Amino acid sequence: MINRELIRIKIVQLTYAYYQNGNKSIDTAEKELFFSLSKAYDLYNYLLLLIVAVTREERHRVEIATQRAQREGLEVPSQKFAYNKFAVQLEENKMLNDFMEAHKISWNDDIEFIRKMCNLIESCSIYADYMASEDDSYEADREVWRKLYKQLIQNNADLDALLEEKSLYWNDDKEVVDTFVLKTIKRFEQENKSMQELLPEYKDEEDKDFARKLFRATILNADQYQRYMSEASRNWDFGRLAYMDVVIMQIAIAEMLTFPNIPISVTINEYVDLAKLYSTPKSGGYINGMLDSIAHFLVDNGMVFKALKVHEAKEKEKENN
Repeated sequence: MINRELIRIKIVQLTYAYYQNGNKSIDTAEKELFFSLSKAYDLYNYLLLLIVAVTREERHRVEIATQRAQREGLEVPSQKFAYNKFAVQLEENKMLNDFMEAHKISWNDDIEFIRKMCNLIESCSIYADYMASEDDSYEADREVWRKLYKQLIQNNADLDALLEEKSLYWNDDKEVVDTFVLKTIKRFEQENKSMQELLPEYKDEEDKDFARKLFRATILNADQYQRYMSEASRNWDFGRLAYMDVVIMQIAIAEMLTFPNIPISVTINEYVDLAKLYSTPKSGGYINGMLDSIAHFLVDNGMVFKALKVHEAKEKEKENN
């Protein structure tokens, strides 16, 4: 689940914090990096458990409504959403239950939020269309949860506030983690039952090594990389750089020099996007030009042996403006 996009985001955050805090060993900072990444995986599981918690509350509501209907001789309510096939499969998922047990996480202390979430779901057109539909297939059950997640959970200010209270590490994680939850919903297959695989914390050791090497190279070679910035930026006003811009370019240079298989254009694109997210409004265009100059400097001086396709980054910058 933890991919390179998330790793780059965390390294930007932790590198900035490393310099702001001062007097911290790189080993301690590296432990914080991997702890921060592990918290993103916690959030992934926690958001999957939100679907389970809502389902259980809906089931409780149906049970109460059914008892009332039987007492009063009324029509009993539908159990369709309360026993949604996808949600029941997720509830029984071995990987999710093992994680929940090992990390002692649940939504039990946030029942008021769960009830509000149920009310929100019950009042939306997606739910109404689902309940009115005669389609009783597993695919329809899975699809309704994909739609509900995208519309009501992915952009939910109350949920964001609640998550922020639970972990400061989750402030910037949810947008990326949401994509993994949606991918997981889409991947579920009925025949896999409780053994359906969730996304692993890391796809392979290569991504974990990427995080470690990129972070260490960024910190240990900081002076050298900043000299490259100075050498390559003679036509640029270095004084215009925000401190975060320096940090982002330092990490980008580390990636160019440390990972020969990553194209320069990919690196530039990734860090231009991060500059837009974490620095000033004009940082994206400025860093795009600076990294273009730095890439040419590194290639011309034989420090990087990669094709220069930086025009791709420039074109992306034009499209985004």
